[in-house]
Amino acid sequence: MQNRHEPIFNIPATIVILVVVLTAIHSVRLLLGPQLDLWTIFTFGFVPARYDPDSQFFGALPGGTGADAWTFVTYALLHGDWVHLGVNVAWMVAFGTPVFRRLGPVRFFAISLAATVAGAALHLATHWGEPLPMVGASAAISGQMGAAARFAFQRQVLFGFSNPDDDSRWRRPALSLIAAFRDIRVFAFVAVWFAVNYVFGATDVMAGMSAPIAWQAHVGGFLVGLLLFPLFDIPASRTVGEPDKAPDDQNNGSV
Repeated sequence: MQNRHEPIFNIPATIVILVVVLTAIHSVRLLLGPQLDLWTIFTFGFVPARYDPDSQFFGALPGGTGADAWTFVTYALLHGDWVHLGVNVAWMVAFGTPVFRRLGPVRFFAISLAATVAGAALHLATHWGEPLPMVGASAAISGQMGAAARFAFQRQVLFGFSNPDDDSRWRRPALSLIAAFRDIRVFAFVAVWFAVNYVFGATDVMAGMSAPIAWQAHVGGFLVGLLLFPLFDIPASRTVGEPDKAPDDQNNGSV
């Protein structure tokens, strides 16, 4: 009988590729030099002043009308520094992995994209005319966190170290929004998530940072993942019932 060694972390190849791409982009930026890197940030980062006719930067930023559209997405590919990138990568591995396992590549990228755009939109609404560019994949990852709250905190699902080839746990019925907030684990996670984002973003706790935390973008992305998850979920897994009442619970030992 062949011995089988299971990895401690079973990260999907797509998540690994995303980490490599984000790391490569940041590494290349370090080689560009200050001026070209600044051009990159203002061309592909999200700048609210770009949309304000009363701003002195209106019509003057690089990228033109094309950047008015693509920066709603491309800002997520840039990061302020290695710490910023490292934190986002860590959260994406933790929360993006279960979401990817459940949704597959197409739905995973769709919900991440929707969260990215929503994060930029809410940041624009709350920072109208601000010339400071916003960068980072936090809105997309916040969307993945919100999506994970709808299914990953269930018993026998939450980031378990079971057989990595057993995909049945990712297909367990998702919680309805009402059922999710009745679960103390989900309620506590959402409450702590909002509290942490408010404390670190809306107060001066992190006043020593080189740039403020765009916490409103986090909120926009999180709400997309939490509230709109059923639109992206695998159709056969949608339910308004409790997760532990799946019909095959008594017939298999999957976790």
